[in-house]
Amino acid sequence: MNSDDDAWQAAQRKAFAENHWFIPEFITLSVHNIVQQFLQYEVLKKLLATYQIRDENNNPKKVGLVLAGNIPLVGFHDVLCTFLTGHIAVIKPSSKDAALIKHLVQKLIEWNNEAARYLVLQDLLKGCDAYIATGSNNTGRYFDYYFRNHPTIIRKARTSVAILTGGETEKELESLADDVYQYFGLGCRNVTQLYVPHDYDFVPLLEAFRKYNWTINHNKYKNNYDYNLAIHLLNNKKYMTNGSILLIEDASPFSPISQLHFQYYEDLKKLKERLLNNESIQCVIGERLPFGAAQCPTLTDFADGVDTMAFLKSLDR
Repeated sequence: MNSDDDAWQAAQRKAFAENHWFIPEFITLSVHNIVQQFLQYEVLKKLLATYQIRDENNNPKKVGLVLAGNIPLVGFHDVLCTFLTGHIAVIKPSSKDAALIKHLVQKLIEWNNEAARYLVLQDLLKGCDAYIATGSNNTGRYFDYYFRNHPTIIRKARTSVAILTGGETEKELESLADDVYQYFGLGCRNVTQLYVPHDYDFVPLLEAFRKYNWTINHNKYKNNYDYNLAIHLLNNKKYMTNGSILLIEDASPFSPISQLHFQYYEDLKKLKERLLNNESIQCVIGERLPFGAAQCPTLTDFADGVDTMAFLKSLDR
């Protein structure tokens, strides 16, 4: 995955051609994080020891994987966990992110034919023993219904927020820009809302965010920016901008592409308690995670806080 292999490079170009949100910089970023955080020998060895995974699963189950497609290779973690536990991963890639995962699966099978038993690409998931599905709140309801008679992990819409005190350094604000802008804000780990004190000065923040002003040259991103800006102008709604993102005071933690919401807080302790119990929040940056860490999940940073490895191991019973 770190190589300049021609076929792998071609798969990345195909991924961009099929989904223009997957620019080369962000594909490289995702691949780098997977290699560094997931695919290190000692990390994998420790994970297998922690969950007491046997050398061979004598009764593997078929696990249907409905992969998301919001950022490059976002479903890789589910595929890896299923493979590690010795179950059969029946993979339905997202149409938005098919080229990369298909290439990697086919490469593994090319290297070792035995992998074909455990990694199956399929457009329609039927006859599986369990399911792990990721989608929107709407598709989540369908998943709940269709897979109701099977063990499941159903993931719905989530997003991430950041808590600021006003004492952040320039470097921390620049790291926060990574949490906001990487993958154009399309990931559930992307920060889409800020919580700030009433006397917060937004100028240093907007200046630090200028490191990503190049995103406005991306056609799809700029279309979203222009549309949201026009809406605010027509509605006489207050906004702040540095030319590449719109800061809007809004209570919703979910913000559209090119827009970042913020809210003022008075009691930091109460705010933390409220966020702790909010099932829509994936990450809290500046509190539970340092600035810049949103898009660098480790192997055990399970999506939605649901332990994928424990779920898969429970299927052995």
